[in-house]
Amino acid sequence: MRPISIGIRDAKINLSKLLKEVQKGAEVIITDRDKPVGRIVPVSAEENLSLAERIASLERECLIQPAKKNKVKNLPPPLPLPGELARKLLEEERG
Repeated sequence: MRPISIGIRDAKINLSKLLKEVQKGAEVIITDRDKPVGRIVPVSAEENLSLAERIASLERECLIQPAKKNKVKNLPPPLPLPGELARKLLEEERG
């Protein structure tokens, strides 16, 4: 399918129509004074996956490994700091 080229003003007026074309697989090039400035493209099937589906896909591709449930470490309790020292240190850190 050939890309559709359209100016900003016409794109604003016809956005709904353009999005219907994109849903059908078209690519829309937005121009400003005949120079391309943006592109509207259909969302790929991969981008449409839920978080759980994306994680499962990454695990299948061996790009990530599932967390080991028995390896959770208990963190020690925070160190107590006198007065407002913790707040002052945090403010210094945030600059």
